[in-house]
Amino acid sequence: MKKVVSLKVLLVLALTVASTSCKKSSSSKNSSRATGWQINSREGGFQYNTNFKEQETSPGLVFIEGGTFTKGRVQDDVMHDWNNSPSQQHVQSFYMDETEVTNAMYMEYLDWLKRVYPPSEDNFRAIYTGALPDTLVWRNRLGFNEVMTNNYLRHPGYGEYPVVGVSWIQAVEFANWRSDRVNEHNLEKAGYLKRDAKITDVNSEQTFSTDTYINAPTLTYGGNEEIINGDVRGRRNVRTDADGNETGIYATRETGIISPKYRLPTETEWEYAALGLTEIRSYNLYRGRKKYPWDGQYTRSGKRKIRGDQLANFKQGKGDYGGIAGWSDDGADITNAVKSYEPNDFGLYDMAGNVAEWVADVYRPIVDDDFNDFNYYRGNVYTKNALNEDGTVKVVTADEIVYDTLSNGKLVARDLPGEILQVPVDENETYLRTNFDRSNHINFRDGDKRSSRYYESFNDEEDGDKSAEAETRKMYNSPKHRITRDSLGNIIREYDKGNNRTSLINDEVRVYKGGSWKDREYWLDPAQRRYFPQDMATDYIGFRCAMSRVGSKSKYKNKKKN
Repeated sequence: MKKVVSLKVLLVLALTVASTSCKKSSSSKNSSRATGWQINSREGGFQYNTNFKEQETSPGLVFIEGGTFTKGRVQDDVMHDWNNSPSQQHVQSFYMDETEVTNAMYMEYLDWLKRVYPPSEDNFRAIYTGALPDTLVWRNRLGFNEVMTNNYLRHPGYGEYPVVGVSWIQAVEFANWRSDRVNEHNLEKAGYLKRDAKITDVNSEQTFSTDTYINAPTLTYGGNEEIINGDVRGRRNVRTDADGNETGIYATRETGIISPKYRLPTETEWEYAALGLTEIRSYNLYRGRKKYPWDGQYTRSGKRKIRGDQLANFKQGKGDYGGIAGWSDDGADITNAVKSYEPNDFGLYDMAGNVAEWVADVYRPIVDDDFNDFNYYRGNVYTKNALNEDGTVKVVTADEIVYDTLSNGKLVARDLPGEILQVPVDENETYLRTNFDRSNHINFRDGDKRSSRYYESFNDEEDGDKSAEAETRKMYNSPKHRITRDSLGNIIREYDKGNNRTSLINDEVRVYKGGSWKDREYWLDPAQRRYFPQDMATDYIGFRCAMSRVGSKSKYKNKKKN
């Protein structure tokens, strides 16, 4: 009997200790290590997401763990342009699209624009037409390609094929749109926005912008409180302060619900992801080098089941885009459906072949690794939110849409209704800073006065134009075509007929990477780099999106080694 009683006493003591320890750990988790005050108290005070574990992987993306690698061409250089000398770089962890953006994905974007900004209305027509891919890129003066011109973008037979005919600018706008739609969906799932408002209530005067929601949530959806407040009563984080005001109605960055934006990958990120070096890693070293996204020196598989099959979609030789009838070298003549070939070691498809891909960087023939070897990127243009006279952020209305006129005369919407107007940073942000001193740093250490071969003879009396573009043109003497409009708004195109131009490089050319269905094997090397005007499109350049990783470098904690 005594044994039974003592066992019961021990059990009660054990449960008491466990309960006390749980309370202590829970209490310590929700108390500040700075002040000892309670965090997330129902009585008010500091509210913070103490249960956040890690960034949720957004739709379409795969995780790429960052690291150190040798960027640049380390194999062949048959073109003799050596424009990417090998250099050691470090890349932070990030996410990248598993596949190239497909026609179906881009068609969803066009459908949304058409519903929200009907092209039948004069005020919105340029928004939709400016986002349309150029289907005429398929035409060839000595080829019959009208079937692709008429069908490639919209026919469901090509739905899972990579979108082409998209300029770099259009790719950036797609990424911005995608960011807003994903965050809009996340906030709806969390109860911060009215259910299905993204479909039933959205229009040109009621749209969602991530930046607007973060900076001025009450102005989202045109200030429609029914949509913005969502299911307030169903959320645990809504509190009432001492004055009776509700707090926690709107999500903030601190909640962890709002994800970073989709964007184009930098050149360094793209090359690192394409190589997939983990398969040749041995402890803390890479054993050997990689010529392609897959291991080995050949474009055909050596695996027993698929031995001899091509590992990418590319041009085999003159007049050979897909092999003879009945058995194809790579199963395609133009592009091919995504996921038609094996992924690389990061789980990414078509990082060589199919279509080449836009990356974020402005092209320069040199990479200045002496100045920076961490997250290298050329193309920074820093902006800030425009403010009204009363200090509130300036949200673009339907009558204030900002358009950019491209070099070919087309209009592309840059700031849409509901978004915050962006303006260049000024002295308020740059004064006495050591890490940046202006808004536009595209020409930093390349094309500016100090790096130009005209530096000694450059003076303001000789050339009064002090713009970044003028400094670039001292080094890169590229053609400058002019687009103007007459009093009736008609476009006047003026070609640059100068015969002293020495280059096609300027601040509006962007890097594209990877070989395409139209390229020979040489261009499949991830280190190869080429450039193309950012406002033009082709039938062989597509794109995929990336997203920055916030928090830990790895998804998996390193285990202690004996």
